[in-house]
Amino acid sequence: MTETHTGHADLAAKAATLARLHAAPEILQVVNVWDVISARTIADLPGTTALATASHSIAASLGYEDGENIPLEEMIAAVGRIAAATPLPVSADLEAGYGDPGEAVRRAIGVGIVGANIEDQMRPLADAVAQMEAVVEAGRAEGVDFVLNARTDALLKAGDRDPADVLADAVERGTAYLAVGATNVFVPGLLDEHSVTTLVEAFGPQRLSVINVPGSLAPARLQELGVARISYGPWTQRVALTALADSARELLAGGALPEGTLPLN
Repeated sequence: MTETHTGHADLAAKAATLARLHAAPEILQVVNVWDVISARTIADLPGTTALATASHSIAASLGYEDGENIPLEEMIAAVGRIAAATPLPVSADLEAGYGDPGEAVRRAIGVGIVGANIEDQMRPLADAVAQMEAVVEAGRAEGVDFVLNARTDALLKAGDRDPADVLADAVERGTAYLAVGATNVFVPGLLDEHSVTTLVEAFGPQRLSVINVPGSLAPARLQELGVARISYGPWTQRVALTALADSARELLAGGALPEGTLPLN
């Protein structure tokens, strides 16, 4: 897909809308998408106010393993097609920025993206802060108050470290990212109520983003605790693939298509 600037005013307005959705007391739920048809399906549902892509799911759909194995050009093309398919603001999962977070975000803005997840991968803190700052600056250079959902992998890479030390790392890193202009801090992992409360107290209300996985706190409780955003990462694609596998198993056994199947495509 060729990179083409949507009007700067349009992108700036979408970025402002996405920022407001994060700051509102009502929790923002983004049901992650990976291609145009999944994006249109979710965008058409009542209650959907913004979309977010899942890098893992996009990579899987194109035959790549997760973890920046997909070339940047293919990721930008994929998220650009999604942004072009909906009037809603779209936040892209750009992993750790593919070696140059500022450039990755500049190119994403060029295809209509107004927010992104960027992973710190537990790089040395000064390096991680610099990469988040580069993202914020890239947005400013393009005339967009880019909505950076700065991700710290403190919990994901915790290993057998003391949980209190891990949480302290997440607080230190998230606070540093907010200080250089991140909109929110994304702390993926299975968070209990104590962890969520600690992070919200450290970052402020409507500054923490979480991923909900099997066993996570309910959205209503997360909203009460002051969480800004819930995403679902690769789990939405897994739901779709599970339904596909279940249906195929039934068909191969001589059964029929599921009752109630809709022509959503």
